[in-house]
Amino acid sequence: MQISFTEETKAIYEHIAQSVGEAKYKIWFKSSSRFTLTEQGLDIAVPNSFIASWIENHFAKAIRDAMKAVTGSEGPVQFSIDSTLVPAPRKAPAAKTRPIVTIEGVTQQSEFVPPLKLTLDTFVVGDKNQLAFNAAKTVVREEKSPFNPLFYHGGYGVGKTHLLQGICNEYARSRPGAKWMYVSAEDFANQYVLALKTQKLEQFRTRFRNLDLLAIDDIHFLANKMGMQEEFLHTFNSIDLAGKQIVLASDAHPKQIGQLCDKLVSRFVSGMVVRMDSPDFETRCEICRRKAASMKQKLSEEVIELLADQVTTSVRELEGALLKLIAFGSVCGQKITPAAARELLSEHIIRNDPVVHSSDITSAVAAYFGVSSNEIHSSKKDRSISLARAFCMFLTRRLTKMSFPEIGKTLGDKNHATVILACRKIEQSIETNQRLQWKTEAGFRNAPAKDVLQELLESIQ
Repeated sequence: MQISFTEETKAIYEHIAQSVGEAKYKIWFKSSSRFTLTEQGLDIAVPNSFIASWIENHFAKAIRDAMKAVTGSEGPVQFSIDSTLVPAPRKAPAAKTRPIVTIEGVTQQSEFVPPLKLTLDTFVVGDKNQLAFNAAKTVVREEKSPFNPLFYHGGYGVGKTHLLQGICNEYARSRPGAKWMYVSAEDFANQYVLALKTQKLEQFRTRFRNLDLLAIDDIHFLANKMGMQEEFLHTFNSIDLAGKQIVLASDAHPKQIGQLCDKLVSRFVSGMVVRMDSPDFETRCEICRRKAASMKQKLSEEVIELLADQVTTSVRELEGALLKLIAFGSVCGQKITPAAARELLSEHIIRNDPVVHSSDITSAVAAYFGVSSNEIHSSKKDRSISLARAFCMFLTRRLTKMSFPEIGKTLGDKNHATVILACRKIEQSIETNQRLQWKTEAGFRNAPAKDVLQELLESIQ
């Protein structure tokens, strides 16, 4: 049966909604675009060039896949501007936004109830995170903190989010009436875009800039998003000039976040920058003890030490492995012995990386070549990005136990053959000590391959 253009475009919309998710579909497609199939391809009418650019940069693959699924052809796709598509200003539902949190209603209760899940009291302090914890306590304790901003960076599962939420909860408990907000950088970006679309930019700025404390997680999400970086810079300056507190977390040092504007980098490093590493053995043991106690379970010290010794990648994986042991014991009604624990934890032990983590390698390589971690994970073919990606694959293969397919999946779902070719290319460059050249924001750089390798190894280790 011949499907009409109306039915085809409806099917394309439905396919995109399934691909990008209901929330993103509602923001970017449902009322902000109009699809028209023509003989040349697909015309997408949008309210303004900003939305056109965002859809093109973030959803091009989803659109192509939808077209191919419905029409058998991938394009071409072109954009046109239709100002009538701008949605009328409306009040956003409370469930869709994160309003300023005021504390009056909470502190009047007989017992303080944390608005966020994690608190400083439940943070396990060890040698590798003592400085980070002390900085958090100082920010909460001092009327005017000497650390502004307080910037945490490190790999996944080392406690950055725990400290950010803990600071917010302690701030709320100790300062009745204070206005604070905890959001991820993605939440900040989404609220900014929504404010632009609904013509409520002033309300957005008022909400974020009149705070006593702003805590933003995963700030590296703003890399490559110059418009949002500019907006956040103004937000940062407003809060800082008012003498209020900003706390940030990222997977990399500010100078290692690729495509972050110099003004933001200089603001970030002007405060207290604290690196957070994976907890040491004693800290991991204490985490296991506390977690088991909170679940009213008891494990032998031998099992706890085995768990802490074998699962070292992150606190999240450590807690997941612990939960697995407890669940097994509860279901089977058996006491967990070291032998049973070793068998149950086999997959965690196999995946454990005793040297470095792939995220550490990616961050170091990205910083060295002047690109972002996101670009290394992308499919961009730029010479500098391709060189950085190849070194990342080579070093991950050399310094971890990850297989070629695992490396490919970690670095943006690349084919294992791509990883093999990249490793061979770098090996040949090192054998011949070929001079390598790449482009940074400061201009072109070149260096012998062996020197590049040595500098990267020192940076990672």
